[in-house]
Amino acid sequence: MHFPEFFDAAPRITVRDPLARFLGAAEDGVIDYTYGDAVRLAGHSCPTVAGAYLMTRAALRALYPEALPERGGIRVELRDEQLAGVTGVVANVASLVTGATHDTGFKGIGGHFDRRGLLFFGADIPGQIRFTRVDTGASVTVFARLDRVPSDPRIVSLLPRCLGGSATADEAALFRSLWQDRVRTLLVEHAEDPETIVVQR
Repeated sequence: MHFPEFFDAAPRITVRDPLARFLGAAEDGVIDYTYGDAVRLAGHSCPTVAGAYLMTRAALRALYPEALPERGGIRVELRDEQLAGVTGVVANVASLVTGATHDTGFKGIGGHFDRRGLLFFGADIPGQIRFTRVDTGASVTVFARLDRVPSDPRIVSLLPRCLGGSATADEAALFRSLWQDRVRTLLVEHAEDPETIVVQR
């Protein structure tokens, strides 16, 4: 599998998962997630996947400023309903990193490590997603302003040609390059931009 080179330049997210530690899946339960992991989950790379990844990263950094985030100990609430727009994609990426699930996750062992009942949709919140620490109740709301990283105007004409099968090989290659360049800009140049990935305490 060969991902675009900029995937390696995207920030990583490191968490500690008590379940992984308990079962010996990762030393001390420490797990590193990369943007490539989010792409493997989603099956594609786009601004939505990148935005979800960066929103999750920003929220966890705000909630755990001096410690590794605890995977399985974070409640995730999305403003939109489950089937609305790209909500499912965003939720899947957040779930990957936090372990939060609605009712299909791990049921736990002896009353511990239950990952269900931590993911919710249609929440009355001012931002796109709210992340809450189960242990302290501290929460932050985040949203991504993807309009601050506009797409190349050529994509508007290339997209329907590529979808319709009338694009030349060069046009298809150009479309893919332009599409991923927007993702690269978001992940590499705006990962730390508080005006693009907005965190509200």
